Amino acid sequence: MATQEETFKKLVAHCKEYGFVFPSSDIYDGLGAVYDYGQNGVELKNNIKKYWWDSMTLLHENIVGIDAAIFMHPTVWKASGHVDAFNDPLIDNRDSKKRYRADVLIEDQIAKIDEKIEKELAKARKRFGENFDEELYKQTNERVKEHVEHRDTLHERYSKAMNDNDLAELKQIILDEEIVCPISGTRNWTDVRQFNLMFQTEMGSTADGAMKIYLRPETAQGIFVNFLNVQKTGRMKIPFGIAQIGKAFRNEIVARQFVFRMREFEQMEMQFFVRPGEELKWFEHWKQFRLRWHKALGLGDEKYRFHDHEKLAHYANAATDIEFEMPFGFKEVEGIHSRTNFDLSQHAKYSGKKMEYFDPELNQSYTPYVIETSIGVDRMFLSVMCSAYKEETLEGGDTRVVLNLPPVLAPVKACVMPLVKKDGLPEKAREIQEMLKFDFHTNYDEKDSIGKRYRRQDAIGTPFCITVDHDTMTDNSVTVRYRDTMQQERVKIDDLHALIQKAVDPKVLYRKIVGK
Repeated sequence: MATQEETFKKLVAHCKEYGFVFPSSDIYDGLGAVYDYGQNGVELKNNIKKYWWDSMTLLHENIVGIDAAIFMHPTVWKASGHVDAFNDPLIDNRDSKKRYRADVLIEDQIAKIDEKIEKELAKARKRFGENFDEELYKQTNERVKEHVEHRDTLHERYSKAMNDNDLAELKQIILDEEIVCPISGTRNWTDVRQFNLMFQTEMGSTADGAMKIYLRPETAQGIFVNFLNVQKTGRMKIPFGIAQIGKAFRNEIVARQFVFRMREFEQMEMQFFVRPGEELKWFEHWKQFRLRWHKALGLGDEKYRFHDHEKLAHYANAATDIEFEMPFGFKEVEGIHSRTNFDLSQHAKYSGKKMEYFDPELNQSYTPYVIETSIGVDRMFLSVMCSAYKEETLEGGDTRVVLNLPPVLAPVKACVMPLVKKDGLPEKAREIQEMLKFDFHTNYDEKDSIGKRYRRQDAIGTPFCITVDHDTMTDNSVTVRYRDTMQQERVKIDDLHALIQKAVDPKVLYRKIVGK
């Protein structure tokens, strides 16, 4: 049985081999933590974005979209706090000359202790069977008790140091825990210091007249500065939302785990503007709505959980993450935050423009509060790929790699194949593809044996393979082979469109989300 780490490595290799994700500038040996989406990856990514966009704008008449520019006036980032406070705590190892995030080193240490606890519990589960009382065992087994106490104490120290922004304490924790550099194996650490994650560039033609600007580290600010533009031109009434999909950039020092943490990434964000005092009700609403959106894809309800923030941003009054179980543990895919009126108030202060809404029902003006839902497209892509990737042993000992992608997200919906390259079968297959191509992304494949062609389509997650054989010419039927079960059935050519449409129709998912 392959370990999760081995499976993840295989998935990364699979993504390159089958045109999902390539290292950026691959012929020049790549660029750290920057990736390009290949021909299948971009289709899957676009399908994810469409699923999100439509679930925001079609299902809610009070949510509209925008597409704000990446470049923004530099004062935007002063107002948002990014210039002064968008930092990671960094530490260097003097021997390896490698730089690490201090918080990641400590979080990895906590994860190691969690692993030790889980190993002990797994052994006990095996030994005691159904009668096993996990909580009691944690309290009574000395070794487990020791690990749990160690973990809790460390976690408390770490949370306090992060909340207090105590860099000296973060270093002390690393020393006390005897955390070593993974490369040099030594504990020869520098002090911890802050590093701003924003990329800087210059706008202007002369060195003297150039203005220092930033590549945006998040897409949200483009929504906030356009709040009045959208509200007035769209005659929007509170509560209402503004959605946006766009690129963001962070100069991550520890960029790792494939497309999970990158320097150039894409976000799908929606800011929902509400009356002050109603924000926590809406926070709860969006928590549940967003979880239903994820679960509707059928990747496995048990793979999701909420993780409430212990450390809230100074302006927030509630925050939670939707975490997904990746091969490297439960990780954040989406954040839902109650940001109060911080953003609009800050932009009002720095711009000198009133960022208020006149509420005709209350007959008063106020600065709206905001609920944010923010999801990483690349992380969503990775969670879908991780849950879909399967290595299966078939009857007779044959094996296959299959992507059990939700059909609505699959890059290719159907592949049409002539059984042989003669007797008019290729022409008939092309005719069927022509018939389907206006509604579905289809492939045509006539190379190699039919078995090899099936395997190729399995590997990119195509839900349907349609084979044209000699009988097709007389009975006007084809053999449809289903990806997940590998079952085959004869289907009339006239019925193909309805068969595929039923499987890939996003309306089924939207009804699930809204409970209809």
